[in-house]
Amino acid sequence: MIRIIKVTNVEKFAAKIIPKQPQKNKTIVESILKNVKKNGDEAIIKYEKKFSGANISSLRVTQTDIKNAYSKVSKTELNALHLAKARLAKTESTIKSILKNKTINNNGIKISKKFIPIQSVGCYIPGGLAKYPSSVIMSVVPAKVAGVKRIVIVSPPNSDGQIDPLTIVAANICGANEIYKTGGAQSIAALSYGTKTISKVDKIVGPGGTFVTIAKSLISDQTGIDMLAGPTELGIIADNSANPKFIALDLISQAEHSNDTFCYLITTSEKLAKSVSNIISELLPKIQRENFVKSSLKNNGFIAICQTKTDMIKLVNSLAPEHLQIMAKNPESISSKINTSGLILLGNNTPSSASDYVLGSNHILPTNGFGKIRGSLSVLDFIKVNTQVTCSKSSLSKISKSLEVLTNAEGLPNHYEAVRGRLK
Repeated sequence: MIRIIKVTNVEKFAAKIIPKQPQKNKTIVESILKNVKKNGDEAIIKYEKKFSGANISSLRVTQTDIKNAYSKVSKTELNALHLAKARLAKTESTIKSILKNKTINNNGIKISKKFIPIQSVGCYIPGGLAKYPSSVIMSVVPAKVAGVKRIVIVSPPNSDGQIDPLTIVAANICGANEIYKTGGAQSIAALSYGTKTISKVDKIVGPGGTFVTIAKSLISDQTGIDMLAGPTELGIIADNSANPKFIALDLISQAEHSNDTFCYLITTSEKLAKSVSNIISELLPKIQRENFVKSSLKNNGFIAICQTKTDMIKLVNSLAPEHLQIMAKNPESISSKINTSGLILLGNNTPSSASDYVLGSNHILPTNGFGKIRGSLSVLDFIKVNTQVTCSKSSLSKISKSLEVLTNAEGLPNHYEAVRGRLK
């Protein structure tokens, strides 16, 4: 069912195999953004009725709603949320502890670097095809650790106009300040432009579907965003020491997100390739969410058989998968040569599905090749570097000749006059 392809030319194969992202929805999203910018809450409520069938009288989740949500969540679910929160918070706090304010003195010129939190962020939490309280943890915890004062949650309501109780509880546990019952492009518009009910934020983070991703792209000229995260991706590098059933289970686990995920195995072993393919075919009729998995693996999934280990590494670096599992005899040796993946998971007992929840890493990761330029969402996404410079007259005098040379070279003489005026 999943394609097995022998790769002879890595560059040509990589260019051909990457799924093309649809652009047909851009006009629709532009009209939604324009409408919300003009009509605010009224437009949002109409879109929620149109897309989810929900009749919403009030967009904000109230304290009563939060209390009701807790009554629908089990003790074991609460414990799992607290564990996931604590593990991620430990990771993010450790990263933040590295960021120490510094002052650099250079011949009388003092430069101060301070790490300060962004003031307000909006966290998009997907709904619809599945529930994602884990995404609440992954977006809110790093913001909270960074010291963000205002953290806003938006998430699509169901047809009854309600957000999943576990999502609400996760938001409350992690310290979100506001929760709103809206999703899709309309929620991104609200966070960017502001409405009567939802005040605008400085930055929007979190994964979403096609409409959300396009909306984030379109508003990024006036509101900060973390990344344009598309459908989930899982690449697995494996040799003949790997357990083929583990590989099959891992590919299935990520493919169940939606029918447009991008999940694949890269190996040099034809025997392993055939074994994994056979196990997937055997498991499919027995699993839940079979339609998503089958559609995804059939349309986008593949098993690539490369000629050498070098070709495997070259292919992975070209594809830059969101998640990369290395299930081989010496995974560290392979990982040291890979620099484009969003997250690298080493060994047979580090499945990507576990990293989505409680390993302490963040599952909001770059897709569509953007692992080449950034890693997972982290406390660093919620902190800015504040720079202050103090220069004395004597220090300015010492560098004035070089300033004059450079300003003249660039044809900007008044830059130097602003300096010379102070030295007279």
